[in-house]
Parts: sequence; C-alpha cells; structure tokens
Amino acid sequence: MLMGEYTHTIDAKGRVILPVDFRPELGGSFVITKGLDNCLFLYGEEEWERLSAKLKALPMSKPEARAFARFFFAGARKLELDKQGRFLVPANLRAYASLKKDVVLNGVMTRAEIWSRTAWDAYNAEVNPMVTKIAETLTDLGI
Repeated sequence: MLMGEYTHTIDAKGRVILPVDFRPELGGSFVITKGLDNCLFLYGEEEWERLSAKLKALPMSKPEARAFARFFFAGARKLELDKQGRFLVPANLRAYASLKKDVVLNGVMTRAEIWSRTAWDAYNAEVNPMVTKIAETLTDLGI
C-alpha cells in the first residue's frame, strides 16, 4: 500500500526522485498519467492493468466514458527509474500539473500522486477544515 507525504524538487530536466518507500509498490517501471484535481497519478504495472480493465469495460456509447478514457490514457506514459531513483516527468504532464520546482508526492493506497507544492498547500487549506464533515458523509459507505 502506498502512503505518506514526501517533499522533493523537480530538476531543470524535469526529473524527480521517487521516494524509497514507494519503490516496492511501484517497481522499477510504472505508469504516469493526468490525475484528478490537477495532480499526476502514478500506478504500478499491476494496478494500471486492473484500472485499464475497468475502464475498458465502460460503455463507449456514453460520452462521459469516452471523455474519461481519453483524459486518462492520452496523457499516460510508461516510465522507468534511473540509477539514482529518479524519473522524468514528461513536459506535457509537468504543464498539466503546473510542476515548477517544489513538488509533493503522496501515497494514496493504490497510487501515488504528484502535486505542485503550491497546489497541494491550497488543496489542504481548502479541504482540511472540512474533513470532519466529509467523514460524516462517508458513514453511508461504511467508513
């Protein structure tokens, strides 16, 4: 399971270090794609295959299913770690997530996320005061 929050910098070439704690789950090669909330998602190959199978099962006759599949797959790339444990974030994905220098990598169960530090701080400032109310709404889901 992926968990934890790690702050790193992205270098001038667009490379970022994958936290050591994420490496057993993601492996030496993994998939990066556009995520929700203007962050990037990282998936290990097995989890990517599971997610891909679910998305393939969506009815392509529905515009929402087509739009979501396009969003998710068009930006996806398979990446590999270099000898220093870094990976190159493609330029189009850096632009999508507004990654400049300071980034935050989060473990979120089956995926890792990459956020710009600014966006992560803004997200937390917005969501943290509402966590108790959000938790109350999740009781219907058994949480």
